[in-house]
Amino acid sequence: MKIKTSTWLATGVLLATVALSACAPKQSATELANETYEALFMESLKTSPEYMTYLGMRERYDEWDDSSEQAFEDSVALSKKHLELLNEIDAEDLDKQTALSLTLYKQRLENGLSDIKWRYHGYPVNQMFGTHSSIPSFLINQHLIADAEEAKAYIARVKAVPEVIDDLIADLNLRADMGIIAPKFVFAHSIRDSQNIIVGIGAESDEENPLIADFKAKLDKLQLDESVEQALVAELNSALLMQFAPAYSNLIATLEQLDKRAEGNFGAWKLPDGAAYYSNALKRITTTDLSADEIHELGLSEVERIHNEMRAIMQQVEFEGELQDFFDFMRTDPQFYLPNSDEGRAAYMAEADRLIANMKTRLDELFYTKPKADLIVKAVEPFREKSAGRAFYQRAAPDGSRPGTYYANLYRMEDMPTYDLEALAYHEGIPGHHMQGSISQEQETLPKFRRYGGYTAYSEGWGLYSEFIPKEMGLYADPYSDFGRLSMELWRACRLVVDTGVHHKRWSREQAIAYLNDNTSSSEEANIKAIERYMVMPGQATAYKVGMLKILALREKARAELGDKFDIRGYHDVVLANGAVPLNVLENLVDEWVLKTKG
Repeated sequence: MKIKTSTWLATGVLLATVALSACAPKQSATELANETYEALFMESLKTSPEYMTYLGMRERYDEWDDSSEQAFEDSVALSKKHLELLNEIDAEDLDKQTALSLTLYKQRLENGLSDIKWRYHGYPVNQMFGTHSSIPSFLINQHLIADAEEAKAYIARVKAVPEVIDDLIADLNLRADMGIIAPKFVFAHSIRDSQNIIVGIGAESDEENPLIADFKAKLDKLQLDESVEQALVAELNSALLMQFAPAYSNLIATLEQLDKRAEGNFGAWKLPDGAAYYSNALKRITTTDLSADEIHELGLSEVERIHNEMRAIMQQVEFEGELQDFFDFMRTDPQFYLPNSDEGRAAYMAEADRLIANMKTRLDELFYTKPKADLIVKAVEPFREKSAGRAFYQRAAPDGSRPGTYYANLYRMEDMPTYDLEALAYHEGIPGHHMQGSISQEQETLPKFRRYGGYTAYSEGWGLYSEFIPKEMGLYADPYSDFGRLSMELWRACRLVVDTGVHHKRWSREQAIAYLNDNTSSSEEANIKAIERYMVMPGQATAYKVGMLKILALREKARAELGDKFDIRGYHDVVLANGAVPLNVLENLVDEWVLKTKG
């Protein structure tokens, strides 16, 4: 392996350690390369206290990420330095897996540097995610408290929120001056959510702030001396009143001013050089060269196919009428909806738990490798439930300190029909995101950047594929539940149409909502929320169907070539045990597996 020790030393003490290991007489090029990947990953990780917390580490536990301009410039310099180092490694000296890691690491850095031009093309505050909602979500879900010192670190993070918000406000104003302001609809949501976050701060309030509730619940488990616990709670209350709430008030005032400047509800095409930005987003998100027009036509074709499969279910349940009539029946019949009450919410989560538990007993039919991490089902927190999506997944901490979490948004039970409860549990839980994400980060032979990294088309493609494979196992015994599976697949097919419609074909928000109203069984309220999601996340919605179709196509290609030698468990191992990869790399891995299996 050709590499200059001087370059290694230039990247700091951490990399110097790896450079010294190059002197070890028996160390192979592959071993040295993998040590390099580890060193680079850890050097980048050390710049992000938030990411360290996500990974279960307690270093810099009282800090937030630095989002200043200087920090960004430093991160660019670090990426360039890391890429320079990787470019000096000769792939021909490495084994296949390590050579693939080299390709993926270099591509990751090259793409990141190339995309700097689009740094401001996005909305750091929106109804789906953003700094305003990630601060409390992070403290509640990521910042664990094992002792009084970690409680003080929690308080320190609360006290440091003004600096984070100040950087965010500067960033929002800079984007606005560049003509990049979120769509008009975003501001009512984000202002409301920001106001919800500071509810209960101050003695005059009758409500308890969600951070106080979270902090007390965590302290209760520690059995601290009562005086110590009271002092910590008092210090947090003071920090919320003196630092946290004023910072959020400043953010709310900024959002109210930006709301006045927002011109309307437009797709990415309205941004500076928006067409090129969206084209690049599609390339990154799908990891393909599919154009917006090709994706749009693929969506239309898939919508037609799924509609026909739905008509077969209509015949099975002896429903008389047109497909739209059946959609209306599924939207409105009370049998498909649990009560909008605490009892109804508890029943929903209990059924999701039951389905996941049953799937765990069936995994040996499809998989050799199973996840070690535990999985829980949890309702989305009240402070963000009005804006958050229907469901999402959060990975387990690698050290086992935090389980994987399937979040169900149970704010409006009419948006969570029971007919798609089964498919949703499989997608977010097992064999979906929890299985894929856990297996990936549990692959100790892979470098950390691959274990914890991701490609949207791969991960969401797997999630959608995971809704389908239980059908092949004989699940979805209830035809209405099978309709739910199809309705979710239809939803993802429609995404191909409306995402490209909004961002490429310049559809209006209302035109896109109408398309979902006409072609899905979802309520208009759910369709509005969906279109608003796609409008602030250009291209992201196209990943699901593109990824699923590729995983299915590769499976059937392998099955055709291997015949009796095809093993579905072996195929799934190839897909999952290599971590997240671009779709073209996945195809290469499957082709290699087929050749090896043929013998």
